[in-house]
Amino acid sequence: MNKENRFDLRLKNVPAPIWSKSAQVDELKGQWIAGAHLSPQVLGRLKKSVLITSTGASTRIEGAHLSDEDVEKLMRGIGVQKFADRDKQEVKGYYELLQNVFESWQRLKLSEGIIKHFHKELLKYVEKDRLHRGEYKKAENKVEMITNDGERVTLFNTTPAYLTSKEMQELVEWTRNAFEKKALHPLIVTGNFIVEFLNIHPFQDGNGRASRILTNLLLLQSGYLYMPYVSHEKLIEDHKTEYYIALRKSQSTIKTRKEEIFPWLSFFLDVMHQQSKMAIALLSQENIEKLLSSKQLAVWQYLQTVEETTPKEISQKAKIARPTVNQVLDKLLRLKRIERIGLGRSTRYRKITAQI
Repeated sequence: MNKENRFDLRLKNVPAPIWSKSAQVDELKGQWIAGAHLSPQVLGRLKKSVLITSTGASTRIEGAHLSDEDVEKLMRGIGVQKFADRDKQEVKGYYELLQNVFESWQRLKLSEGIIKHFHKELLKYVEKDRLHRGEYKKAENKVEMITNDGERVTLFNTTPAYLTSKEMQELVEWTRNAFEKKALHPLIVTGNFIVEFLNIHPFQDGNGRASRILTNLLLLQSGYLYMPYVSHEKLIEDHKTEYYIALRKSQSTIKTRKEEIFPWLSFFLDVMHQQSKMAIALLSQENIEKLLSSKQLAVWQYLQTVEETTPKEISQKAKIARPTVNQVLDKLLRLKRIERIGLGRSTRYRKITAQI
């Protein structure tokens, strides 16, 4: 079977639910374009928050341990001593690359060269990876899942190293042609690119993080302009098990007689739909309750019942682990919903009435 035609064949009969989910995302995309009247100051604060959230989430998916609060401290130049150097190096690379994509996406064009450049930038601070930054793999690798216990579980083997360059060239050419021809929905084209990219696993390390950077680029270029204001990386982290299951179901069929990537596309579109709903929520005076998870919402709701409080009190009253409370407080501070009073052990927090 001709490899160039394989993508067209696998997407020849897209199920109705996939088209329906794509249409739902586009309806919200239209609402964002029509209603995006947020001030530059608001958008700037949201983008800064997303850079931190996306960096923390994307690196934690791959086994790093820095919280969003740790990421923010690191990027402000504050020492974060308790974590491995590799974790901090990966965080810095991801943050800076994502920031560049948010600022320069209109000038970038999908190519093997830009993908390799992204990989080089992603790992530019990671000393361990200096010999293979920006270069396709020279040895075989495999896709692994990091469990909640930190255990590495092999999901499947990937494209052999000697075929990587050929398959990446074919994937990039097909994707560019598909975007230009517009016969397929851009979300489906992007979803197909990501599942194939991860199946090839073209680099020795950093493939998952690179795929999420590329998702931001491709969707921004397809008109999903809210990408910098709501983190899709965080949504994937929150549904990491489903993410790996969807990938595994679809990738186990790749290069078989009947490729079936719709489990992955369904998951991918669910994430995009949730992201678009959160973006629209920002337009209605940034309805914060729609932006928070259940645990985050519990912290926020408790803060509204007291004049001021401490992280310890919140943890005890809301029955939420202290590290989670700290992350939520950090997020609410960035969203300008609460303010910090005092320093050190006497630090307290209270709700403020000013809106973003």
